[in-house]
Formats: sequence, C-alpha cells, structure tokens
Amino acid sequence: MKKTFYFIRHGQTDLNLRGIVQGRGVNSPLNENGFRQAQAFFDAYKDVPFDKIYTSTLLRTKQTVAAFLELGIPVEEIEGLDEISWGIYEGKEQDEDTMIGFEKVIASWRNNELDLSIEDGESPNQLVARQKEAIAYMLSQPDEETILVCMHGRAMRILLCHLTDFPLCQMDEFPHTNTALYILDFESGRFNVVDYYNTKHLERLGNE
Repeated sequence: MKKTFYFIRHGQTDLNLRGIVQGRGVNSPLNENGFRQAQAFFDAYKDVPFDKIYTSTLLRTKQTVAAFLELGIPVEEIEGLDEISWGIYEGKEQDEDTMIGFEKVIASWRNNELDLSIEDGESPNQLVARQKEAIAYMLSQPDEETILVCMHGRAMRILLCHLTDFPLCQMDEFPHTNTALYILDFESGRFNVVDYYNTKHLERLGNE
C-alpha cells in the first residue's frame, strides 16, 4: 500500500517569539499568531482526505491540528514525535552563554558526533531511535493511506534525514518554520519527498 504523509511543524508560541528554548519538556501553548497559522493551514488543506492525524504529546501540536478534528478525523498522540530534549537549556532565554553552548553542540552534530547531547538532554541518535518506533507504528496501520503528522522543528529535521537516507549530520539542510509542510510518499519500502518546505498557506497572513 502507498501512504502519503503530510509532516508539519506546530504553530508559533510566545516562547518561539521570545527566543526561549522549547524542547520535549516545555509544554507551551500557541500564541495568537500561532492560531492564525494553524487556521491558514487548515483553510489550505481541509479538503485533503486525511485518514488519521498523529501529534506529539505536547499541547502546541494538538492545538495546531484542532480544526481538523472537528471534521471527525481520528487523532492519536505518539511520544516518538515529541521534540528533542534540550536538557538543562529548556525554558531558558537564548543568552550569550546558552547560544555558545548550543552552537558547540550543533557544530559537533555537523561533525557527525551524533551521540552528543546537551547535558540531561537527548542526542540525535537517541531521538532517531524513538522516531523509528513511531514511524514503524504508523506504517503498520492498514487503513491509513493519507496521514497528517504535527511535530516539532528540530525533530522534523532529524526525521526527514533518516526517512530519506540523507546524512543526519546535514539535518540543517531541511529548513523549518511554524506550520511549514513537507509531503512524503511511502511506497515499495521507501520514502520520497514530493513537496519540500511548502509555506504557501502562510503568504496571505502577511497581507492581512
């Protein structure tokens, strides 16, 4: 069976706006602009015949797809879709010390040191392990051909790498912004990107 996955990042939160680190352990809601982004995505894709919606366990992803649930589409949350844990940096403002620490870790990841993490956080390889469980579960569902998945920025970059056999150390090659969309087909055991970083639904927000 061919499956088509619509992967989107959640809408904006106030912590996004303020540059405060959000990871798996920070459960922030959407802000007003985030709800507008979510509505814009719904308006653009409400006619897609989604069989199922999957979200992370975090509020910001559930709020982003809430309008679709009113159409009666079933939804399920999966821990494997949660954002990476940023450990001791979660909930902190991105001040100079935090940014220096972040950049050291991100640079190490670019150097293929993918078992490295922020203190008390997750490494990319640890995140991949739980993401692979989540993907295997979604692929095992027999009657779900068109699937909407709402998740998180860094997690989505890492997911797109291992789904498409792209080097994990080059995860930053996949851009993301709030409610940005990637569409992937799964057929004959392989994922294929059919729509890359689509933000067309956000264009009208800049004109309001």
